[in-house]
Amino acid sequence: MSVFQITGVLFTIVALFGVINYRFIKLPDTLGITAVGLVVCLGISALGFYYPAMAVAARKIVVQVDFADIVFHGLLSLLLFAGALHVDLSKMRTQRRAVLMLATVGVLISVAVVGLGFFYVAQWLGHPISLLWCLTFGALISPTDPIAVLSVLKRASAPESLKTKITGESLFNDGTAVVAFVTLVGLATGANDFSVNAVALDLLREVAGALVLGVALGFGASLLLRGIDSYPVEILITLALATGGYSLAEILHVSAPLAVVIIGLVIGSHGALTSMSEKTREHLFNFWDLLDELLNLLLFGLIGLEIIALSLRVHIVWLGLAAIPVVLLARAVSVAIPLLALQNFRRLNPHSTVVLTWGGLRGGISIALALSLPDFHGREMLIGVTYLVVVFSLLIQATTLGPLIRRLDFARAEAKSAPPPRGTEVVARE
Repeated sequence: MSVFQITGVLFTIVALFGVINYRFIKLPDTLGITAVGLVVCLGISALGFYYPAMAVAARKIVVQVDFADIVFHGLLSLLLFAGALHVDLSKMRTQRRAVLMLATVGVLISVAVVGLGFFYVAQWLGHPISLLWCLTFGALISPTDPIAVLSVLKRASAPESLKTKITGESLFNDGTAVVAFVTLVGLATGANDFSVNAVALDLLREVAGALVLGVALGFGASLLLRGIDSYPVEILITLALATGGYSLAEILHVSAPLAVVIIGLVIGSHGALTSMSEKTREHLFNFWDLLDELLNLLLFGLIGLEIIALSLRVHIVWLGLAAIPVVLLARAVSVAIPLLALQNFRRLNPHSTVVLTWGGLRGGISIALALSLPDFHGREMLIGVTYLVVVFSLLIQATTLGPLIRRLDFARAEAKSAPPPRGTEVVARE
């Protein structure tokens, strides 16, 4: 099949998933499409025992889709830009310490806890995997997925401070995770020797380079937009920023996801206000809202379809089920330690650790990283385990996050932790 034909088939399948969800299941679109895709693909896999030709034909279509390439060189740049475009930078500044700590220290803690925990769990279940590959699994599963998080938070009844923390962390923690992932893959394959200085320099180059590139492109484009009053052209410029900026960052070997996030923040909080007319802003944000929704539906539909291409044997399912509490524990530890460290600066909401732990959703980025792993003994196990953790995150955590926030009465607890009125001792809130 040609690329055009495969694309047409995928869009048709995902659209049918959306119709089934809308008429019968009535979950939020992205989660419902994932659920329907999962059920349909499990059904096809089961029928494959009786009608092997049908299962082979379905698998043939799905394996032609390079999921990792579609995510990293197609959807990710546009989805990250769309997410960052709608973030209020002034609110982000009030949570900057929490966002920075969670996106850096928190991710590294999670990598270590997941890696060690999964290493011992795999041994206990009789399917040992080397510690370096377990740490690599920790790196690919630790970052919260901004695409999944943003999709759910739009419907969750959460206060703005919580949304800002979760959104900010999810947008920024990819840089830390990808550097850790690439470093650990190099160590596990023997391609690199471990060096603290080398890792630190790589992280500095990736992050600092992305910040410089993102700010330069964002403000440069804002100046360019100031002399134009044509919303189709201005929308094209933002599309070029999202895709071209991502590609340029990859060429310069800096964090492409982080660079696109910075560009989106600058355009959304500066360029749109100073360089665009009201009519252009309206068209621009409506365009990116619609594109964001459509690409999210496609991505989550692909996640639902991907199970056909996986080999989920019984022992992989048990490993995946055992990995879920390990990942949740690691998330809790990686959230609690940074928040405790911030107590000297801000008053903490007592429910922050619980909500941030359960709100640490995994999605397409983790699956894409897993599928990009090189061949080694245990690769299929790690891919299958990653998929099961992601499915649990999307179908259980995501659908219960809103009710959890309401049950804990998070907004009232947040109000109680607010700073006292002026004239009294001021303690900044978390």
